[in-house]
Amino acid sequence: MKFEQQLKEHAERRAKALAMGGPAKLAQRRDQGILNARERIDRLVDTGSFFETGLFATSIRPEARERSPGDGKITGYGKVDGREVAVVSNDFTVMGASSSTVNTAKVGRVKQVANRHGLPMVFLGESTGARMPDVMGAAGVGAGDRPTQYRRMRETPWVSAVLGHCYGSSSWYAALADFVVMRKGAITAVSSVKLTSMAISEAVDPEALGGWKLHTEVTGMVDLAVDTDEEALAAVRRFLSYLPSHCEEAPPVHQVPAGSGDDAHKILDILPESRTQVYDVRKILALIYDAGSVFELKPRFGKSIVTALARLNGRSVGIVASNPMAKGGAIDPESCEKVVSFLVLCDSFNIPLVFMVDQPGFLIGVEGERKGAIGRVMNWMNAMSLVTVPKISVVMRKSYGQAVLNMGGGGNADEVVCWFSAEVNFMDPRSAVPIVHGVTEADDPARFQELLVEMTRGTSAYDAAAVNAAQVVIHPAETRATLTRLLEIHALRMSNGVGEHLMRTWPTSY
Repeated sequence: MKFEQQLKEHAERRAKALAMGGPAKLAQRRDQGILNARERIDRLVDTGSFFETGLFATSIRPEARERSPGDGKITGYGKVDGREVAVVSNDFTVMGASSSTVNTAKVGRVKQVANRHGLPMVFLGESTGARMPDVMGAAGVGAGDRPTQYRRMRETPWVSAVLGHCYGSSSWYAALADFVVMRKGAITAVSSVKLTSMAISEAVDPEALGGWKLHTEVTGMVDLAVDTDEEALAAVRRFLSYLPSHCEEAPPVHQVPAGSGDDAHKILDILPESRTQVYDVRKILALIYDAGSVFELKPRFGKSIVTALARLNGRSVGIVASNPMAKGGAIDPESCEKVVSFLVLCDSFNIPLVFMVDQPGFLIGVEGERKGAIGRVMNWMNAMSLVTVPKISVVMRKSYGQAVLNMGGGGNADEVVCWFSAEVNFMDPRSAVPIVHGVTEADDPARFQELLVEMTRGTSAYDAAAVNAAQVVIHPAETRATLTRLLEIHALRMSNGVGEHLMRTWPTSY
């Protein structure tokens, strides 16, 4: 074959591969306001930076080769804010982006390169699951040797966007990811709605099976729900901006926005004097950390604690903050699970932790015990003992019970800082009086108040400092400067800003 013929064939093959599932299917997606697989990559990576691998892959079955451009999964490398990332974008217009021998090899290849060279992995999910009939029979489902396909060692960050119906590998990679964003209207589950309906012999509502409310509020698998593909891809870029490319480097440093910390004197306008009056801790966080940098994860799950990435003086930090707006800040099993997941993320990628504490203890009751409260509390303590990045605990208003330790007290943080408004105790004195003395306020108000004073003795910020349970007592307006200096000091123990990563194999979903 002459060069001229070869050039023509190459151009034709390339055009066919780039055409994906064809004009009709692509037009249908446009009409629905949903990006196609290539448009998603274009919105994710820096302009002109995508380098594709596996463009000319097709189905391994001869009869399907002409209708399987790219074999339904687009793979390659691009840059996000100038840093290399590996990308897998599922092309639903080609055989429903179903998983096959060929495209599984494509995905495995970019994962291998990402792991070897320290690139974050981004999975843009939308797939019908395993391809039929390819996987039918023992040869299809049982053959091969992929023992590490779903192993997480957290060498590099994994990010997953759930952007349509995600079954099979798309749901598996979402469960394994460090950050999951989901477009409202998308579905992710073990099996499709049709198969599930057949299995249980009844109709299944897609949203109830695997919609965004289920995964943001009940399972906690999804960190953020958004309305559009564009918002999801922007969230992926934002998440990556806080993280290093791989576990052996420190997170990137950003320019500090003008005005950061200038309104810290307003903290006392937000923090109520009454221990039982609620407030939104997010408003306080916004006054302390770099302007506009607080990026909350799992806001709809375990609501009594806020977990967020943020920046302090341009450097990434992880925030674990009590949120009295939900359950008065009492910590439930979902909050425990959420915090442990966050500790694993931050420690795996060298992000120091700051605990902002105002909690009345763990939420007690039958429901919590049925959800394994004891095990969740101890998982948290185990994780705390394995964290090797700096940990600073700031007691804002109150900290009671075992949760004092979970939130960094009792030697579980490198430093404990108390605001002058802080109170540290085994439990709320108002609850302690009837338990210890059998006296209620309703039965004997005078005696109750007398005993309340006794039970409150020795619980102030200065009492904590007197026994070195707190190392520093400050005005709330000094928090930003105090944290900045303490993190500078304690970061010195990390070689080039890198921790030991003792939780790198901790399960992502449990």
